Amino acid sequence: MTTLAEIKQTTETKMDQSIAAFKSNLTKIRTGRANPALLDTIHVDYYGSTVPLSQVANVTLLDSRTISIQPWEKGMGAKIEKAIRESDLGLNPASMGDLIRVPMPPMSEERRKEMTKLVRHEGESAKIAVRNLRRDANEGVKKLVKDKLASEDEQKRSEADIQKTTDRHVIAIDQMVAAKEQEIMAV
Repeated sequence: MTTLAEIKQTTETKMDQSIAAFKSNLTKIRTGRANPALLDTIHVDYYGSTVPLSQVANVTLLDSRTISIQPWEKGMGAKIEKAIRESDLGLNPASMGDLIRVPMPPMSEERRKEMTKLVRHEGESAKIAVRNLRRDANEGVKKLVKDKLASEDEQKRSEADIQKTTDRHVIAIDQMVAAKEQEIMAV
């Protein structure tokens, strides 16, 4: 048996998770600046199995436009370079002894616009997820009223609270989108 408070709590938790997932997706979108999280999606062949880059090398920032990769084993450098070149990130790693440098090429105006569209699309998807959670919560509240476990006044109050929670999360998503767009458009 769920209560109104449990519905509100569950909805808030799920909305927070949606925002966390959105934030994680934003870190993978390239801006003009170097960010080690960009390479999180790259996997390397390691003795016959495919593992994330972070499990075979140390990934750090050399400066605002260069990522450095320090493989933990001697023979991994070439495999790491190959994996980065074959990724869809458009990066060109350069090996310097044991160290691999990945310079971030400046993005063209067209590429920046593509990236801001991608950010907006991700933001819209996150908002849709939040709104779907609102709908599910409101349906749960209506079911409690139908089953005579809550009054119609409680339903109105609960729906208003759920709407406030939804609005708060949508505003947070909009702010994150705006900040990321600004970061992408900064030269």
